[in-house]
Amino acid sequence: MTPVPVALGPRADPLLAEAITRGGGRCAPIDEARALVWDAGPDGFPDSLPESVRWVQLYSAGVEDWFAAGVFSRHPEVEWTSAAGAFAATVAEHALTLLLAGVRALPDQSAATTWRQQEFFGRVGTLRGSRVGILGAGGIGRALVPMLTAVGAEVVAVNRSGAPVPGAALTLPASRTDELWDRVDHVVVAAPATADTRHLVGAEQLRRLGPRSWVVNVARGSLVDTDALVAALREGRIGGAGLDVTDPEPLPDGHPLWTLPNAIVTPHCSNPPAVRPPAFADHVAANVRRFVAGEELLARVDPVAGY
Repeated sequence: MTPVPVALGPRADPLLAEAITRGGGRCAPIDEARALVWDAGPDGFPDSLPESVRWVQLYSAGVEDWFAAGVFSRHPEVEWTSAAGAFAATVAEHALTLLLAGVRALPDQSAATTWRQQEFFGRVGTLRGSRVGILGAGGIGRALVPMLTAVGAEVVAVNRSGAPVPGAALTLPASRTDELWDRVDHVVVAAPATADTRHLVGAEQLRRLGPRSWVVNVARGSLVDTDALVAALREGRIGGAGLDVTDPEPLPDGHPLWTLPNAIVTPHCSNPPAVRPPAFADHVAANVRRFVAGEELLARVDPVAGY
């Protein structure tokens, strides 16, 4: 079978070139290519593409910047795929770390400078026997499910369709998200950022959680109403929040979330640069292989859904 010509831009990354070859393609100039692997953001993306290009693979899992830049609407004839799922395992690992750290009161214990055993006996909890809701059980959520069940937690997953998520005790469609809050002890936010998911976690949702509940966000800051979260944390209405993403982002110096004792903030580092290239290369190879075989591509961007 003749290898399919695939362009690589804006730079010729050897790791991605190898991935294209591994998937059954060959690196080619853009004017000869049937596909394009783009390992940068929307700035600098070509205003026009050759008619031969039928598919573009993007480097990022989130594509809100691409929608905002109007790139998709300028190229309606092209099929687009994101990197959604490519980095799922490392982000899910970070989410589990934040949740365990909060439930087990690790920040306060690590900051202690005296023996406070009796105090911490009453504060240290466990995920064993708890129910954890996952808002957005896509690639990250599905990677997180077995991690949670391995430590004895039960998972209630929410996804767009309601199709059962392997390993989850219950899967709800997005239209029934309102049922989640009274069913779970903790919530992990892993849904895409769209107009419909803005402030998905707000004052009403936080009110329905318990005083030992933790909210973890590894999606986008816009999914959580920051003002409502700060109020709930200050008043002790929830146990705490573990945030790898914030709104605004970067989180400004002096923001209350930096000093609230029941907030753990990490600077959007759940998917650090060092681990991205090999994971993305494997994703590219898998999608090139599917493109060559005429199969459905992984992580297709839905212009109607907004992700």
